[in-house]
Amino acid sequence: MAAAAAAAAVCVVALLPLAASAYGDGLGRAAVGVNWGTMMSHPILPCEVVRMLVANGVDRVKMFDADPWTAGALAETGIQVMFAVPNDQLAHLAGDPRRAYQWAEQNVSAYLEGGVDVRYVAVGNEPFLKSYNGSLINVTFPALKNMQRALDKLGLGDHVKAVVPLNADVYNSPDNKPVPSAGSFRKDINALMVDIVNFLNMNDAPFVVNIYPFLSLYQNPNFPLNFSFFDGGSKPVYDKGMVYTNVFDANFDTLVWSLRKAGVPDMKIIVGEVGWPTDGDKHANVRYAQKFYDGFLKKMVRNIGTPLRPGWMEVYLFALIDENQKSVLPGRFERHWGLLTYDGKPKFSMDLSGDGLDNLVGVQVEYLPAQWCVFNKDAKDKYKDLPAAVNYACSNADCTPLGYGSSCNNLSHDGNISYAFNIYFQTMDQDVRACSFGGLAKITTINASQGGCLFPVQILSASERVVPLRFLPTSFLVLLMVVSILT
Repeated sequence: MAAAAAAAAVCVVALLPLAASAYGDGLGRAAVGVNWGTMMSHPILPCEVVRMLVANGVDRVKMFDADPWTAGALAETGIQVMFAVPNDQLAHLAGDPRRAYQWAEQNVSAYLEGGVDVRYVAVGNEPFLKSYNGSLINVTFPALKNMQRALDKLGLGDHVKAVVPLNADVYNSPDNKPVPSAGSFRKDINALMVDIVNFLNMNDAPFVVNIYPFLSLYQNPNFPLNFSFFDGGSKPVYDKGMVYTNVFDANFDTLVWSLRKAGVPDMKIIVGEVGWPTDGDKHANVRYAQKFYDGFLKKMVRNIGTPLRPGWMEVYLFALIDENQKSVLPGRFERHWGLLTYDGKPKFSMDLSGDGLDNLVGVQVEYLPAQWCVFNKDAKDKYKDLPAAVNYACSNADCTPLGYGSSCNNLSHDGNISYAFNIYFQTMDQDVRACSFGGLAKITTINASQGGCLFPVQILSASERVVPLRFLPTSFLVLLMVVSILT
């Protein structure tokens, strides 16, 4: 905790003047926070990120761990925090209440004493996803109970609540009656979900749900595009006197019906994640993301709520900054959810207050030298080792913008190769050895960006090392991408 306190002290001096003007407008507006993930090769200095949060009036943050490097930067800022226990620790917490107590003592009590305003502990993240094949079903609820009891034992239970952020796939409506009132918790976990929501409700803890209109569109080619947005451009859905003009409201109220049927009709709901990616799919682009956020934030500032739950809402936008180390198994878009680019720049004009001022403040960073690594067209036998070279580059750096429907999808054959070489070169902090590829690559000071495809120059990392990207060099997705690059 000493390291966290030291980091916090550095941040507080600069943040206090900003905090005084960023909070407390007294208008009763919806609570709009952000998800701050750190799965990137070159993280931005946490103090600078927190400075940006305060400047934009963000008063709550949802984390995916309780890492002291980022957590300490939030001390004495007035920002409410949701820390998290990662999924791989749930079995330990479920099997031994002492581990839950130790975790809470080290990551809640200590940070509260250090000036971090901890409000929630997320026990896992979307543990009941079907893709997990039930691996976390038997440990999540015991871990949740042990964590809440640990908080109570520490005398923190009235202020800090244990919750479980869940994907919206834990409830659904039947295919033959796709309306909110037909919704209920998934049959395979219904009894478990009833137990969980009643336990949460008994402890005055909210249901935290992640709702993604983009995924409704991504997973169903017949889904009406305009129903993803908030401008009423799609055919409404009518259900028991309620009118639904967008999928967010319909999804949220399906949860409300599910909670009613589980015996907790008035349970508080927090939207733990909601957002729109800007790359990695034909529908993941800046234009649609801006349209989504414009409509969503205006809805929030007006306290419209949903047909079944009108009024004030608490939501966390997903996500703050692009993360180039996230798994691409759900889709290439996974690395492009950020409101900000890898270097802390706003992707489009927006205003988190919903007033339409378009004044989102970014983060100040330093860059590596303005140089790029590109395909050396003059190399001898230049096509002999290209597949292996591109495969290696894209296995150790983020080539998702090259995918179908993505921002760099229209590059030429040589342009694809140059992008792969450059992104690897930048990920490796422009090490000259990272721009060799057996003579197939060369360094240039001429900006290699083409059209709408950015060839980035990496930032000076705030971390002490560059963490290797977390996916297998021979994975099926990488091989597919290499084939598309070279054809």
